[in-house]
Amino acid sequence: MEKTPTVEVQMKIRKPVSEVFEAFIDPEITTNFWFTKSSGKLEVGKTVTWEWEMYGISTPVLTKEILPGKRISMEWGDPVTTVDYEFRELSDGSTYLVIKNYGFDLEGDELIEAIKDNTGGFTTVVDELKAYLEYGIRLNLIEDKFPKEVSDHGK
Repeated sequence: MEKTPTVEVQMKIRKPVSEVFEAFIDPEITTNFWFTKSSGKLEVGKTVTWEWEMYGISTPVLTKEILPGKRISMEWGDPVTTVDYEFRELSDGSTYLVIKNYGFDLEGDELIEAIKDNTGGFTTVVDELKAYLEYGIRLNLIEDKFPKEVSDHGK
């Protein structure tokens, strides 16, 4: 049985599932830890555009499924991949968040690079989310990952 190449990152967030879940649905919250601009909230069957203005890039995001407090599934990128956000309530009232990205239509070195880049990217997202929701601080990890003086990332 062949295993599907999948990026998977996870983190305990010391906030209730409802708050962590809403942080991904509502761009008013998400822009504090991930992208800088969105054309709207995530809704099943709706495509929104997420922008990272500091890099001059954007991507369409099609929400495929929302199970409130449990799971969000979407497609994004070029080429398109699937991203699932899974939320699990822990006994102390906190949330265990798992993000899975799969469906890569790449092989060899291109696949390895995509998995490496997306693992690093989603790790940065959950780290920034944790700092923002638990402590109310913005670490600017997304913005600082590729300063223009050292990279032309996204250009």
